[in-house]
This record gives sequence, structure tokens and C-alpha cells, in this order.
Amino acid sequence: MKERETLWEACLNKGMNRRTFLKSCVALTSLMGLSTDMVSKVVEAAETKPLPVVLWLSGHECTGCSESFVRTGAPLPSDVLLTNISLEYSHLLSAGSGDDLEAHLEKMMKQHRGKYILAVEGAVATGSNGIYCMSGGKPFIKTLREAAAGAAAVIAYGSCAAYGGIQAAQPNPTSSAGIGKYISAKAVVNVPGCPPIPEVMTGVVMHLAMFGVLPPLDSDNRPKQFFGNRVHDTCYRRPFFDAGMFADRYDDAGAKAGWCLYRLGCRGPETYSSCGNMRWHQGLSYPIQSGAACIGCASPKFWDESPFSERMPKYGPLGDIDMIGAGMAAASVAGVAAHGALSLLQKQKRDKEEAAEARRGVTNGKEGDK
Repeated sequence: MKERETLWEACLNKGMNRRTFLKSCVALTSLMGLSTDMVSKVVEAAETKPLPVVLWLSGHECTGCSESFVRTGAPLPSDVLLTNISLEYSHLLSAGSGDDLEAHLEKMMKQHRGKYILAVEGAVATGSNGIYCMSGGKPFIKTLREAAAGAAAVIAYGSCAAYGGIQAAQPNPTSSAGIGKYISAKAVVNVPGCPPIPEVMTGVVMHLAMFGVLPPLDSDNRPKQFFGNRVHDTCYRRPFFDAGMFADRYDDAGAKAGWCLYRLGCRGPETYSSCGNMRWHQGLSYPIQSGAACIGCASPKFWDESPFSERMPKYGPLGDIDMIGAGMAAASVAGVAAHGALSLLQKQKRDKEEAAEARRGVTNGKEGDK
């Protein structure tokens, strides 16, 4: 691959025609959560902006986020890695390893200082001077700070990088925390999840690649286009929650009928993620659809909220959830009854008017005969 070529040049070098290139730009626009009127801007960026150099650091983690990333369905991971970005460093995906790979990391940080995108997976362990997580023979926190200092933007992939994850769960013996605590001067885009949805991961890095700016973020530095709604807001079981219809066991009649899983510990009402609308495996399904309650893996205190089968606090800011559900159900029934009564009155009134109109017609006809 020619150093710093554009996406259009990369497509040409692979023998793609203009039509295929434009179709790819349309797909990227959708992937980034943008409206169709942004397609022209995506095409312009793909034609003019050089492919971004991406450095992917692995801290205190399980490699689950990298594994999720390479399972993206649209575009394929091969297209992302070989055409859409220039991935120069990754513990999982780099061909090299050892001293040569670490030397290449140093070279890329110097050569592209201020221009590369830094992706970070995993928490930062600082206990016992950082010996719980070493990278290239030195504590991970040192590598992180060096890389972040020259990055144009930093992406925290997964709940470990964003909040600390299981490593930071009580009692946190390794003194782990999310990366934002140690590079607060640098803008960090949090993409939580254990792991995050692969298309979300791709959409965030491609937004930075195409436009060179951070996507719109919420108060927790999460991209609004992917974390703007709670799982509860897009859940197909939401009508049952509103009607106060809850499953009490995973094998009861309510669960089999698709009732709300709130009483079984579902964290959907407080978890912000795209699981309900984007789903997993190219839109095939997600935990709630497969019959399991949401465990809130994209939430800051994910692991400390276990056991995940334990119901959330019964009394929320609006009162008893069961009473709210029952009240909403009663209100719904009352609303239906009122609507039915009003419809009946309107029908009776219409029938009377039609009868009166018919009588007037008959009368007028007789008068005409005379």
C-alpha cells in the first residue's frame, strides 16, 4: 500500500470501478450513523483525505474487542484494514512481533505525530508500579501516555478502556481504571461494551478517518449516533413494560410470550447502547431477543452490579415500578374504554343525523309530488 493514499486511490489500486467506490461511500455513510444527505461529503473526503494511520494498543484486557472488530459485517474487516485505514500497530493483527514491532510503533509515533488515530483496548493497571500489565518491556501506562501525546484522537474501545471493566471491579487489586483518568488532556471517545458492537467500532474510526474530527459526543464522551438511546427505548418488549407485564422466571409463560424481563434483572432501562436497533451478527439478534436480560455491559459500573440476575432497585425516581406499570396499564384500559364510549356516541349522533336527513329527503319528495 502506498504511504498515505486516499480511499479512492486504494479502491483504484484494487481494481474497483467508480460505481463500486460510490456504493462503498453510501455504505460508509450509513455505517457512521449519518443521513443520506451526507453522502456527497463522504465521497469528497474519500477522494481527498489520506488514509489515517491507526495505532492499536492493548492494555489490561482479554482481546475481546479486537475479536469483535474483525467480525464486522459491513464493511468486511478485510476492507476496513486493507482499504479504509492504515493499521500500523496491533498486538493481534500485526504480522510482526517483538522488538521489530515495538520499533515500528516508535517510528510511526514520530513520523505521524499529531495525525494518527490511537485506539486503546483494555484498562490501565497501575498497582505495584504497573507490573500487572507490561507492554514492550515497560508498564502499559508509559506506552499509553507516549502514544496519546502525539495522537490526533483517542478511541477507548470496550468497557475496560472506557471505565476499567472487570479489572477495576471491587476490590480492584491491580488498581485498574479507564484510560481517560491518565490522559485527561486528550479528547477520548468512549465506545463501551463487553465487547462493543463491531459495526459501532468501525463506524467511529471511519468517522475520524473521513472527517478528521470527533463525532458528536454526549456528556460521557460517547458518540451520540450509537449511544443516544437506552436499550429500553428500542426494545421490542417495551410495550409489555408499559403495560406492567413482566416475566418472573425464564421458563414461565410470560417469558415464553415475550414479556418484559425487568424483574429478572434486565438493565435495559439504564444502559445506553445500540443493541436494540443495530443488533449483533449483521443485525441478526441481540441478548434480549434471544431471551436473556440485558446485563448492562456498556455501563460504567458493569461488573460491580452483579449478580446480573438480581432485579434493579424496585423504587426508581418515579416510584414503585410495578405500581407504575399497573397504573399505566389501568390508564391504557381506561383510555380504550373512553375511546370506545366516545366512538359509540359519535356513531349514534351520526345515525340520528343520517335518519333526519333521510326523513327530510322523503318529505321534500312528497312536497315535490304535490
